[in-house]
Amino acid sequence: MAIHIINHPMVQHKLTILRKKETSTREFRELLKEIGMLMGYDVTRDFPLQDVEIETPVCKTTAKQIAGRKVVVVPILRAGLGMVDGLMMLIPSARMGHIGMYRDETTHEPVFYYYKMPKGRERMVILTDPMLATGGSACDAVRRLKEDGYKNIRMMCLVAAPEGVKRLQTEHPDVDIYTASLDQCLNEDAYIVPGLGDCGDRIFGTK
Repeated sequence: MAIHIINHPMVQHKLTILRKKETSTREFRELLKEIGMLMGYDVTRDFPLQDVEIETPVCKTTAKQIAGRKVVVVPILRAGLGMVDGLMMLIPSARMGHIGMYRDETTHEPVFYYYKMPKGRERMVILTDPMLATGGSACDAVRRLKEDGYKNIRMMCLVAAPEGVKRLQTEHPDVDIYTASLDQCLNEDAYIVPGLGDCGDRIFGTK
């Protein structure tokens, strides 16, 4: 599969504001919600359509609608929640699952603590996490989803490091990655450079 860099001008403009250290918690949350919806257009670009007969106030006509695509949006807690509202505005019929993971500050490896998914393993999963850094959390989340029977999984993140992209593509080559930016690298603390800091803290105002 591939990495898709969403370079739409509005996405890139809003990402620049998100990167600024002076951006407030309120503005950060609102922008992330907006970007989540804008990125959703690309994530769902290949959804199949079918013809349906409808009646407008003027006449009967044949129009297009999504052909039965069932979706579950799955944030990796907690930062992944920041991208959910925008996606759910775009796909209001989507179900939601939750995967709780956090990064061990010493080993930088993910620790799994929560997993809850709706029924229907045939659903396409859109896995959300604003930061694809080491790739550890994403890989573990995808592995758990596959063990549970999900086969069609897409990763949606705001910014990605080459190290995380490489790891996810190596361990799960069947998972497409959608991101607004492929950044330079990880620093010695496993933070994305230039990145935008700790996304969870900036969303929830906990730092």
